[in-house]
Amino acid sequence: MSRIETICVQGGYTPGNGEPRQIPIIQSTTFKYDTSEDMGKLFDLEASGYFYTRLQNPTNDYVAAKIAALEGGTAAMLTSSGQAATFFSVFNIATAGDHVIASSTIYGGSYNLFAVTMKKMGVDFTFVSPDCTDEELEAAFRPNTKAVFGETLANPALIVFDIERFARAAHAHGVPLIIDNTFATPVNCRPFEWGADIVVHSTTKYMDGHGAGVGGCIVDSGKFDWMAHADKFPGLCTPDASYHGITYAEKFGNAGAFITKATAQLMRDLGSIQSPQNAFLLTPGLESLPVRMKRHCENGLAVAEFLSSSSKVASVNYPGLPSSRYYDLARKYMPAGTCGVVSFELKGGRSAAETMMKNLKVAAIETHVADARTCCLHPANATHRQMNDAELAACGISPSLVRYSCGIENAQDLIEDLAQALDSID
Repeated sequence: MSRIETICVQGGYTPGNGEPRQIPIIQSTTFKYDTSEDMGKLFDLEASGYFYTRLQNPTNDYVAAKIAALEGGTAAMLTSSGQAATFFSVFNIATAGDHVIASSTIYGGSYNLFAVTMKKMGVDFTFVSPDCTDEELEAAFRPNTKAVFGETLANPALIVFDIERFARAAHAHGVPLIIDNTFATPVNCRPFEWGADIVVHSTTKYMDGHGAGVGGCIVDSGKFDWMAHADKFPGLCTPDASYHGITYAEKFGNAGAFITKATAQLMRDLGSIQSPQNAFLLTPGLESLPVRMKRHCENGLAVAEFLSSSSKVASVNYPGLPSSRYYDLARKYMPAGTCGVVSFELKGGRSAAETMMKNLKVAAIETHVADARTCCLHPANATHRQMNDAELAACGISPSLVRYSCGIENAQDLIEDLAQALDSID
């Protein structure tokens, strides 16, 4: 069972004789054991099982296993949101006094998490352009650098991240590459095949696909050799006093150390678990993901081509267009298609963007993206509102930029809606 469409439907959960065909919702906070000794083995990580849903839940693990299989990873965990997944993926290996390199074009919420909140926690970040030279990238590394972070497709600039090049640089310095693969999904790109080590998702987006449940996921490739760089990763490679001296990288190996530590330490202490109900709601979204992604990409390309021909539009960002500077990279990493999100700038500036959006009838203005229903957003007024003009420019965002997320409606209806909205601009 290796093909992506089959994994989406069948992966993660195999019912036994007479068991539920659909993943069961284990809506319980706690789990019963016959003896204290049995439960003690779980607390010592000497046995597998469940004792409190704040850490792990069977429903969540079924879904996490499906996503791990989709990405080609060895272990995964669900989180309460994509933001929690991003935080856990970095904080699991970088703490106070450490340094991380991140792409400057990442999602605004991730940028704020890194540049403001995690900076207050003592983790320093250097932001580099995804188009930086090899020399500029090399200069960003420090002796205390613990990871490199990027997005397959930048939200909302839609810049394609050169995974292979950044992975090569990260590995030369003995650190992992973490990739946010939310927009491409494993249907269109599997970053582990290009050298990435950890993948995160906001499952709220295409994986759910229906705006039904917020969630996130972290997947480990199982390929990064933590013990080969033990001096950089003491949290994984030295005894954990809170678990009776367990050394995660020794006990669980490369395949399980990262996710086990994230569960045993971060989920235990911070509690950002996804609810079993939301994990269940994610399941039908994953089952239809390949079908929907094909339609999203078809609609995205059709809308991008229309916008490129409009006299009211200054520029269009869509890596599926042959005119895009990222077209060749997109073909390399995502030959079957990129995503359904198109971003574009209007010649009339901020006021033109606001006028156009007010007149849309099919697309809804929402703080959301990658949904079965078409929606749009003005990032400078919403997701990236906390940034000044210089920071916006570094992220590839102008005041007139509109992020337009094509759903799975009829493409011609979307184009006609955009056309009448653009006609409303003076």
